[in-house]
Amino acid sequence: MGDSRVEVLVQAVAYLNGGEVDSAKRIIDEEYPFVPVERRGRRYTVRQMVEQFFRDGFIDRYSGERLVNPGVLRAISEMIPDAFPYQAHWKTGECHLAYWNNHPTIDHICPLSLGGEDGPENWATTSMMRNSLKGNFTLEQMGWVLQERGDIREWDGLSKVFVDLVEREKALLQVGRIRNYYTATKEMVKRYDL
Repeated sequence: MGDSRVEVLVQAVAYLNGGEVDSAKRIIDEEYPFVPVERRGRRYTVRQMVEQFFRDGFIDRYSGERLVNPGVLRAISEMIPDAFPYQAHWKTGECHLAYWNNHPTIDHICPLSLGGEDGPENWATTSMMRNSLKGNFTLEQMGWVLQERGDIREWDGLSKVFVDLVEREKALLQVGRIRNYYTATKEMVKRYDL
């Protein structure tokens, strides 16, 4: 498929080089038309995200690699900021790479821009890095395969340890994002009886 699209471009450029602008436009319109990507807003609560991460067993569904509860990463940054820096916009020169590699996020298996639904049946846990790479493409376009969910009893993304850490270091609750992840994580730890 990809090579046939290149052939359309070859033909379009040949038409353009021959001064046949209308023919170039026609072949693009017919064989490789512009389809604008629809941007649909989405926003998840911390609770919804944590529920999805627990459902998927803190496994990156696109690679099978383990991911870590976001609250843990923020707690590490609060406690040892020089060794594990955090930057609100995750600038790679200022923020530890673990945020890109190990921080879970929700991705739409079938992108919203291609008609995918915005609900748990179309959500997959993945790293921020892979989410950024995938963008508005399908798994097929990326050459990726959806991996099996993990078993939360085998790997909980350090969630239980996170709850214990926050309960021992109560000052961490002063950080809003840590407090939000703590509340949602504690509820999930209890629900899954970890």
